[in-house]
Amino acid sequence: MKVEEEIESFLAMQQRSATGLRLEQLHKDLTGTRKLLEAVLWPVFRSFEHMILEYEIVSDNGMKIYVDVFYEPLAIAFESEGFVAHAENITRDRFSFERMRVRSLAAYGYKYFPFTWDEMDKKANACRRAVFELLGCHSVPSDSMYASLSVYEREVIRTALRLNEPFRLSQVSDCLHIGPEPSRKVLRSLMEKKLIRPLLDNRRRHHLYVLESAARGCLI
Repeated sequence: MKVEEEIESFLAMQQRSATGLRLEQLHKDLTGTRKLLEAVLWPVFRSFEHMILEYEIVSDNGMKIYVDVFYEPLAIAFESEGFVAHAENITRDRFSFERMRVRSLAAYGYKYFPFTWDEMDKKANACRRAVFELLGCHSVPSDSMYASLSVYEREVIRTALRLNEPFRLSQVSDCLHIGPEPSRKVLRSLMEKKLIRPLLDNRRRHHLYVLESAARGCLI
């Protein structure tokens, strides 16, 4: 398949699996994202496996933020940024929002890796070289537990790392946007994999959970 066909197929697959605001994002003008996929990411990865378009996270103030292309194994937030000719054209609110957005990505432990349109259009080789260098610095071990984790399990671990304190079932439900019972199944799976444990193990019902040390390395 040509790269354009690969992109269309990938986008259609992402749209089929999306709901709510993320689905709306996927139906907007994605010209910049398509450029990022075609000029930079496809030549490097030769696949869109483990990538998520319009990846959704929630900031500490409850605002939903979307990443153009998120690469799960290394938690890289790839972005295609537009060009603003004059700084005075950016409102104060927009400027503050962009700073909050970058802080939120850092709080989740994500690597923020943006490219401008001009870079991708005129210096695509340099962009690809930068991605190769990033991957070289953060390669995933072949025996990593990452492959055995579901998307929900990875997100629970990332959220727990960000909170850096014992967490509750309600917090898991909030971060995954699913109900209590599916959230309990995710927690049970993580306990079976010895990645989390109850804070107080002598109770019949568990209310607080903490990460095991192994969980801190399985997303690297």
